[in-house]
Amino acid sequence: MLDPHLAGHVTFSPAAPDLPPLAPGHHNLGLSAERDALLVVPEGLEPGVPVPLMVLFHGGGGSAQKILPMMEQHALTHRFLLLVPQSVFPTWDIVIAGNGPDRERLETALALVARHFEIDRTRICLAGHSDGGSYTLSLGLTNGHFVTHLIVSSAGFMSVQRQNGAPRVFISHGVNDEQIPVERSGRTHAALLKEAGYDVTYMEYNGPHAWQPPVVGLAVAFFLAPVPAGATP
Repeated sequence: MLDPHLAGHVTFSPAAPDLPPLAPGHHNLGLSAERDALLVVPEGLEPGVPVPLMVLFHGGGGSAQKILPMMEQHALTHRFLLLVPQSVFPTWDIVIAGNGPDRERLETALALVARHFEIDRTRICLAGHSDGGSYTLSLGLTNGHFVTHLIVSSAGFMSVQRQNGAPRVFISHGVNDEQIPVERSGRTHAALLKEAGYDVTYMEYNGPHAWQPPVVGLAVAFFLAPVPAGATP
């Protein structure tokens, strides 16, 4: 029987925090000396009120600092926690050889954030661009026991050994993407997920292999929108 962790299972269930909340600003989580995970804490979080959490994955060859500007202002404006891990190697473990050190460090990072903040269980999002989008799709569909939303930009593939839960999915892709053509990625992924019964929002835009700020804004609105009546968070 396949070890669930090798299949991408992340052991995480938000519990009551047992440490004081972190101050507003940027916090390195101390997971490693290099390529540490970064947590952005916005101003104005209300004590005792559960806070949404977004985990943002960078693209291949990227870093937290490269992907952070795409989402940081949204986190500050809309007051959600923004966790930005970094891959151990130039890209995510699943792209290279399978779930391993990046999955383990994500598990540790999530547990640490939950020790400082009460997480809104109806608003836990994975998001990413390119290889980060592929990682989002793969981990998100595997970990629907706690992930509620996926924001996927220009993903190349999804590798899912076990499906769990039914996170809502926002997929965007540029029609002029020459690196990962939309025909074999965005359109295919959206069609497969809709056929499987997922709640999918799919958007194409006039652009290359790059995350467009207006599309990011729409994705954030998708993440923070009220849960539809009768839907399971």
